[in-house]
Amino acid sequence: MDIAVIGSNMVDLITYTNQLPKAGETLEAPDFAIGCGGKGANQAVAAAKMGGSVMMVSKVGDDLFAPNTVANLQQQGVDTRFVTTAPGTSSGVAPIFVDDESQNRILIIKGANQQLKPADIDAAADALKSCQLIILQLEIPLETVYYAIDFARQHDIKVILNPAPAVADLNIDYACKCDFFMPNETELEILTGMPVTTDEEVKLAGQSLLKRGLKNLIITLGGRGSLWMSGDSVHQVAPTAVKAVDTSGAGDAFIGCFAHELVKSGDIPAAMAQASAYAACSVTGRGTQRSYPDAETFQRFLNVH
Repeated sequence: MDIAVIGSNMVDLITYTNQLPKAGETLEAPDFAIGCGGKGANQAVAAAKMGGSVMMVSKVGDDLFAPNTVANLQQQGVDTRFVTTAPGTSSGVAPIFVDDESQNRILIIKGANQQLKPADIDAAADALKSCQLIILQLEIPLETVYYAIDFARQHDIKVILNPAPAVADLNIDYACKCDFFMPNETELEILTGMPVTTDEEVKLAGQSLLKRGLKNLIITLGGRGSLWMSGDSVHQVAPTAVKAVDTSGAGDAFIGCFAHELVKSGDIPAAMAQASAYAACSVTGRGTQRSYPDAETFQRFLNVH
């Protein structure tokens, strides 16, 4: 395996609506879909669809959602040997509301993801040791994230930490042990308490984290592209212009594609450029994982854009 994702899976319950209801109000929405999601699973699927060799360490519940979640990961090419069941627990679910401007609002119920423990990393240790890169997010317990970072350092495995959903009490000392720290601008604002309205404000907020010891900070900025900050250097990647249909999971698409390209070439700016285009391609379709193109479809997208 090249890449291991230690993290969450969710069942996306997606409502497409022109207007969110007020308290006590019932509205009719035009469309609904169920999809497979969760930040960890999304990132694993994006990397696998691009041709990466990907395994996942995750937990599902013992409900009707679980078999479909595991089957979906397998169909997308992800190794699921270490996706295990948490007895007496529901699977994670994510109600998502997408408005007519393609902006999304998401609630997450972590469910079985809360049961992913350091012991699960130990159980997968032999397989994890063969990987070049581990990807982590924050939809699982922080103790498990920190344990995984220490495991990676012990075995000289690169780490991407995506601090999503952002928590203000994240231990930055652990973030500094990671090779890449990859928030979006909203997460950057929560982590630093600084404004991020303009690119200059984003850079100032980023510098405040770099001063604390981060190695590589990559900030995804949605329609404004992405930014890599390391030491005193700043590299910005312009966005790929598309008509967005649904932005759900775009950040995960970016990270999964970036991880695959990084393992393949080691070229950070090139990996960012590919990832930015991949995320743009993903927002032209509905849903999260189902909107992620495979390598052949993505190449056709690149030929046009």
